[in-house]
Amino acid sequence: MLSSERVAELVARATQAREHAYAPYSAFPVGAALLLDSGEIVTGANVENASYGLSLCAERAAVVRAVAQGARRYVAIAVVGPKELDLAPCGACRQFIAEFGLDIEVITLRSGQPTTRTMRELLPDAFDAESLP
Repeated sequence: MLSSERVAELVARATQAREHAYAPYSAFPVGAALLLDSGEIVTGANVENASYGLSLCAERAAVVRAVAQGARRYVAIAVVGPKELDLAPCGACRQFIAEFGLDIEVITLRSGQPTTRTMRELLPDAFDAESLP
């Protein structure tokens, strides 16, 4: 369980990352802050494309950035949308994050207050390639 100070730091970093979003089509900027097991924080912002299927959510942008740096173990991720609206990672992002662990804490804002749930709670029965025959 993260301290309230660490949660506040992740929310603040996600809020800062949101400022870098490229969201000309939806006008819905999102920022994410991913806490690595090393203590480093990696941020990401959503990047839209005229061909919507090519757009990238902030959560996946942060994970891709971390993977590109060689990081594979994550503790938590904070996700902040516009004006601190209530939101949660989409299904694709949930599966993407779950690839790296079901105990990762996901911090979102509910009525402006941080709420923490694990990937296991957000994605019960997650697809796991290791469980295939």
